[in-house]
Amino acid sequence: MSETFIISSILAVYLAILFAIAIWSRSAAGTLEGYYLAGRKLPFWVAAFSANATGESSWLLLGLSGMGYLIGLHAIWIVIGETIGIWLAWRLIAPRLKLAADAQQSITVPDLLEGMLNDTAQRIRITAVVIILAMVAAYVSAQMVATGKIFSNFLPMDYQTGVIFGGVITLAYTAYGGFKAVAYSDVLQGILMLLALVSLPVVAIAAVDGDFWQAVRAADPLLLDVTGNLGWGLPGLIAVISFLSIGFAFMAAPQLLTRFMAIRSSGEIKSAARISVACILAFDLGAVMVGIAGRVLFPDLSDAETVFPTVARELLPAVITGVFLVMVLAAVMSTVDSLLILASSAVVRDLLQKYLRLAWSDSRFAAAGKIVTAIIGVSAIVFALTDTKVIFWFVVFAQTGLASAFGPPVICALFYKGITKAGALAGMIGGFLTSTLWSMYMKPYSYNLIEGIPAMIAGFGLIFLVSRLTRDDKQG
Repeated sequence: MSETFIISSILAVYLAILFAIAIWSRSAAGTLEGYYLAGRKLPFWVAAFSANATGESSWLLLGLSGMGYLIGLHAIWIVIGETIGIWLAWRLIAPRLKLAADAQQSITVPDLLEGMLNDTAQRIRITAVVIILAMVAAYVSAQMVATGKIFSNFLPMDYQTGVIFGGVITLAYTAYGGFKAVAYSDVLQGILMLLALVSLPVVAIAAVDGDFWQAVRAADPLLLDVTGNLGWGLPGLIAVISFLSIGFAFMAAPQLLTRFMAIRSSGEIKSAARISVACILAFDLGAVMVGIAGRVLFPDLSDAETVFPTVARELLPAVITGVFLVMVLAAVMSTVDSLLILASSAVVRDLLQKYLRLAWSDSRFAAAGKIVTAIIGVSAIVFALTDTKVIFWFVVFAQTGLASAFGPPVICALFYKGITKAGALAGMIGGFLTSTLWSMYMKPYSYNLIEGIPAMIAGFGLIFLVSRLTRDDKQG
């Protein structure tokens, strides 16, 4: 049998499993809460794997491994930052967010903010919808770009065909099965990602002749420098702080916060946290090590973000290569499906049901959710066909934009009694705009300080300032 036939057969089995999960999940997708939140009945282990798989995606297997290929151990700060971020998310944010969401029967993060801040004019909700749709477009585009890279590396398929094929598959099972299908498929995808990132670094390191670290030094001594040859002066410190701050997105991105809302009970949060932290360490360390080993084995790659599929294809037999194709594709799908549900919920729940107040039945809104999910997915595929940005930084831009918009108001709503709805709105807009404008115009003049840091400073600062000025408006 040919290598292409073997890989394609394994891919077909994986896709069949995904659609079986979607069919099994359809009973929960008949109501709005079921379609967008799985009826708030996710077991802790499903919520944990779903949060990790959603937060990592192609950014992990292609983007982070590519960073390991380019900068070596300097990328270890990303690992540390993400580990801290996911731990803080589960231990600090999740318990309070779960209690608040259940008390208000919130289905979306804009729901939660509007209810907690008594925003009867719905300015927060509408602003949130605009930000979600803008950033999801960028985020999903980056994931679709990844599907093109994956299929063009593993199969005789060009980039555009890969984008369409991967996008249509993800769109189909997501639209049909809703959030429950997304969450349970994330478990499968998360386990596959874990297996890939535990096994492939071992294979790659074993393939290096002689002492591994000596070989790395011979390939490029800068790969062993945790400061990336920037030293511990201002440029080096800014680079380290920027990488550490990437993990903050786990505390604030709305597609991750919905996992905290959907978990079965607040008593299961500690168990979910243990699984999530252990997985994130294995995920990130594995990706960085694949990148470093790939730099030794394949030093002349034209695209660093193809190091993971290149190592798998060149070092493993066809059957295992097919499994690794599935693993990389799983990483992409685990984020795309969650983003599609996030954007769809913003349109159906926040815009159609809550803002426009359409007099539809719950089942009709759920049906509309499937249609809207399909429309958003098709739009993202079309956008990705002409977009070839670098996955790592494009995902950082989109995820940071979401986290900067929602992090300050959500955290303050949960922990700061003095927050007002005007303060929350100012923080949301200020954080989002600062993140976007900093990324577009200020980075080159600040030693590439990541946009999330000034954006968070602006967001929290505006919340405290405007809330103090509008304190009498808090209950209005």
